Amino acid sequence: MTRDPHHRHSPGRIAAAALAVGALAAGLTGCAGGGGGSSTLDTKADTTITWWTGQADQAETILEGLAKQYEQLHPNVTIDVSSGAPSTEDLLAKLSAGFAGGTYPDVSYAFGSWASQLEQSGRTLDITDQVSDPAVDWKGFTAAARATAQPDGTKTIGFPAVVDNLSLIYNKTLFDAAGLSYPTNDWTWDDFRSAAKKLTDQAKGQYGYGYSVSGSEETTWQFWPHLWQDGGEALSSDGKQAAFDSAAGTKALTFLQQMAVDDKSVYLDQTDTKFGQLFAGDKIGMITSGPWQLYDLKTAGTKYGVTYLPGTDGDHQTVSGPDVWALFDHKDANRAHWSYEFIKWLTDPKQDLAWNVKYGNLPLRESEVDSPEFQAQVKALPGLEVMAANSANAKHARPTVPGYNGLSEAVGDQISRVLQGQGEPEPALKAAAQKADQALSGNGP
Repeated sequence: MTRDPHHRHSPGRIAAAALAVGALAAGLTGCAGGGGGSSTLDTKADTTITWWTGQADQAETILEGLAKQYEQLHPNVTIDVSSGAPSTEDLLAKLSAGFAGGTYPDVSYAFGSWASQLEQSGRTLDITDQVSDPAVDWKGFTAAARATAQPDGTKTIGFPAVVDNLSLIYNKTLFDAAGLSYPTNDWTWDDFRSAAKKLTDQAKGQYGYGYSVSGSEETTWQFWPHLWQDGGEALSSDGKQAAFDSAAGTKALTFLQQMAVDDKSVYLDQTDTKFGQLFAGDKIGMITSGPWQLYDLKTAGTKYGVTYLPGTDGDHQTVSGPDVWALFDHKDANRAHWSYEFIKWLTDPKQDLAWNVKYGNLPLRESEVDSPEFQAQVKALPGLEVMAANSANAKHARPTVPGYNGLSEAVGDQISRVLQGQGEPEPALKAAAQKADQALSGNGP
């Protein structure tokens, strides 16, 4: 099912899942609104809403318990709760089939990369007016999380469900052995490169840094902070064309090329999984990863620390891939009302502490960081507090446009080639942009 305890799906698997259902994109668009029920709101009427959590095991148990709590608070509301599909990756296909057959839920977990496709289905609610209420504390969510829930910049299709970001994780054992000072939140990329060279000892099979060259979304999303910190953008302002093939993009990829090809200080991972394992086994000095990594490191007994990503001119931007609770329209005022009210309640700090924080995810809002519940998780998973603070550096949202998966594949493929010495940054990014533009126009593979 979705997340094993304290684990997050890799970005590569998320992108692959969306690509696998690409043939169903037509089912997500051009669908007329379905359902049909009460056109006027009666908050006392008995109402049933369907909730697909996309979760399993401990996570599903927690959410089912919260659904029961809500039903006790509102006896006229019944929440038909289930995982929704055999795995989170299968939810998009299940939603597409539901749109066609009129059997889609009122609320579903959704990967952020699906947000634009869901919005274009014509089936989502628009809750923009409701979340403008100061009592909702919409601005308490990170900028990246808000943007993901508003994929076209105007309509709000749901609430943030899970937030994350990439931080720098360093291996204290290797830093101590090399006599190096630990990284700090003020590090530059030059500091990072210098340390990576000093930590590399190929005779021992030891590297300063690990980077994915699988060509998956793991490869691509690790690149975005470099691009953004250098002043570049992934997309044009209208979201219709690639913009990463810029001077900023070339500078960002050249830096990684120099580390991988010239310094030979980067372990190039074809699998997306080995670099984490090698880091845990004291064979890689630094990785850029997220909250899902900490449970493995604790289990392995690895001595590690966490800081922000190194920065460019004081800019320490990171990348975040928030997921959402998408709300769907059944042309029933009562179902729409209670779907919104339930998810608003679920994402309030008290319930978020009982869900995301208890499960080992980052809290949705900064206001939860000082809570006893989060501090207990920090004690169990040191570094989680740094990752929570790093959410403030998630100023860009990872793109959610329908063609993003094709764009990601094009960028990831060219980055992988360059880091393995098979190309140069500028022409590689130009080639990637051509394929990305085809994907963005709907004419990609």
